[in-house]
Amino acid sequence: MTRFLYASPDQCHALPGVLPAMAGKKTTSKPTRPAKSASSASKKAAEKQPADTHGKPDAAPGHDPAFPSLPTADLESLETISRNVMQSALKSQKLMADMMRRSLEGDPSLSPQADPLHASPELAKTWENVLADPELLLQAQSDLYRGYLDLWAGAAKKMMGEEARPAIEPEKGDKRWRAPEWTEHPMFDAMRQSYLLNQRFLLNLVNNAKGIDDETRRKVNFVTRQMIDAMSPTNFALTNPDVLKATFETKGENLSRGLMNLVNDLERGNGRLALTQTDMEGFEVGKDLAATPGDVIYRNRVMELIQYAPATETVRQRPILIAPPWINKFYIMDMRPQGSLIRWLTQQGFTVFLISWVNPDQSMKDATFEDYIREGLFQALDCVEQATGERQVDTIGYCIGGTMLGSALALMAAEKDDRIASATFFAAQLDFELAGELLVFIDEEWFKEISRLMDTQGGVLDGRTMADTFNMLRANDLVWSFVINNYLLGKTPQAFDLLYWNADQTRMPKTLHLYYLQKFYKQNALAKGELELGGHKLDLKKVTIPVFMQASKEDHIAPADSVYRSARLFGGKTQYMMAGSGHIAGVVNHPDANKYQHWINEALPESREDWLKAAKENPGSWWPHWKAWLVSMNDTQVDARKPGGDKLKPICPAPGEYVKVRS
Repeated sequence: MTRFLYASPDQCHALPGVLPAMAGKKTTSKPTRPAKSASSASKKAAEKQPADTHGKPDAAPGHDPAFPSLPTADLESLETISRNVMQSALKSQKLMADMMRRSLEGDPSLSPQADPLHASPELAKTWENVLADPELLLQAQSDLYRGYLDLWAGAAKKMMGEEARPAIEPEKGDKRWRAPEWTEHPMFDAMRQSYLLNQRFLLNLVNNAKGIDDETRRKVNFVTRQMIDAMSPTNFALTNPDVLKATFETKGENLSRGLMNLVNDLERGNGRLALTQTDMEGFEVGKDLAATPGDVIYRNRVMELIQYAPATETVRQRPILIAPPWINKFYIMDMRPQGSLIRWLTQQGFTVFLISWVNPDQSMKDATFEDYIREGLFQALDCVEQATGERQVDTIGYCIGGTMLGSALALMAAEKDDRIASATFFAAQLDFELAGELLVFIDEEWFKEISRLMDTQGGVLDGRTMADTFNMLRANDLVWSFVINNYLLGKTPQAFDLLYWNADQTRMPKTLHLYYLQKFYKQNALAKGELELGGHKLDLKKVTIPVFMQASKEDHIAPADSVYRSARLFGGKTQYMMAGSGHIAGVVNHPDANKYQHWINEALPESREDWLKAAKENPGSWWPHWKAWLVSMNDTQVDARKPGGDKLKPICPAPGEYVKVRS
């Protein structure tokens, strides 16, 4: 690093746009003799050339016109930069040594795992098959070679001042290349395209390897993408134009600040990197988020039950009970008031109840899936009846909450319990055959690893592990962008409500979590009719109540195809609806936002492709369509209800205490 920063003027010319400041500085060393190969005739010809008085002015000394956004630096600035970088390097060595010592001597959950996904055998098998397939190799290498020919041809055109099409474009939604230098500066443009060509080359090889099963291909693709993402030139200080500019502008202070940010994140994670994505002091749950008025009317070891205050003088007779996921906190449905689903429901005249799951500690390590159904959902149904006098309710299950709701419906059908009149599922899966990217983490070796982690943490899975898992699914957006921002640019993340919620993770009991992974993701037992609860083998075909299944077109956690397969498992009338966007924005899309679209088709043919061909696309939020579906079943109005009614006394204001417990 130091040698690079103290490069000679000639070396700086050899690296256009990286350290141009040195190019125009005087030097105390002896002047270099002219090259003897230059002929005197050439010299005379050059002397006779008239000066170009109409062209562009010469660049300022020490400045590269190809990289105009890079500040001009003098020797004093370079010395300051070098000193700051050297100090950062020395501090980082001490930091790494301390981190390794703490991880090895402290919490066993911090012990470094060289291959936490146990993907080495699959990687070896895949590349063995690739190397044994000359046709695949030849095709991939030919495509790579053609790509580089196009890259070189385009670079030559740009050097001549001509327009040139890039040899390759980033994938849709790839935000890494927003700095103008990635397309305007020859060196960075070539670097970007070269990286993308090699990315395509590697993924084509692993995705087209013969003789491997889908599970192996899925894992190898995931691991390969993780390595490719990590090696992006955007992730390194010397190959990221934004970082280079910041380093010159701050004289290296950005790297010093970044190192302190890294130290703080390691301290916060007790030796394990806890990447900061947002200002965790920027919001207060119950004030800025989860602020819809209401009261907790019941509490047990598993959940708090919230009843929200009415927002209209009369309300629909049949109340709504929401079962959110326990893998994260419920207030994704109650963020800012202008986007809150819960507030919108109360404004539409619904009486809304919501289960707020406990953030479990070690005392809950043996809690089971059936415990969450009986002490959570079934107990909530009892409380709703006490608070309103209504025996039947409409229910909503979001994500894992929907998986639990579907299982509970099958159990209730077996036990002749008819308290649920209808069920709505938000991004929820009951058939896990096509369960998306999380299938990467479903094998026996990973179960052993996750079980080991939970044992070291007292029988619960800490929220950080779960957050890291989801972040890895979108590493460029949720990991590397913050590595660049926090550690290379030395910035502090701003307050952002969605990232605050994403970082506010919950723990999960070991028994419950392993059961969920084994029975649903691994065995797909519910869809196959093999899941047993309460002494009953569950059959979703016996669930004949009206069902509304919401899916999101770009959902990578509960893919639209997977949700469609789930919709076809019930024995009654089911309506499948697909919204635009993904797992969160596809669900929480307030009508006032006028965003995205949704597709409606009340038929349920064998394949989603056939369903989509006949579906009608509609602009904006799907909430009004869903409201009409709810109202069509029962639109009787009654006077607005106070939380708890006459039988249940409010315990505390919403959002309660459980949701405020940090992991």
